[in-house]
Amino acid sequence: MAAKEICAVVGCGLEAARSLPTVKVKAALPEHQLTSEGRRTHLCRNHYRQFRKKTKQERELERLGW
Repeated sequence: MAAKEICAVVGCGLEAARSLPTVKVKAALPEHQLTSEGRRTHLCRNHYRQFRKKTKQERELERLGW
């Protein structure tokens, strides 16, 4: 059985909902300190929502390029 991942934001401790590239998370959420230094960062639902709100315009522009 796989171990449950926890959110990589310092002081959060909730169960992770998503795993995203660390570079993108650091760029979108510079006000949060992250515990992970690997290629992927695990975020809980609340921090994932913050990430989505901060990257909304970037994602829309990327979709228009199709």
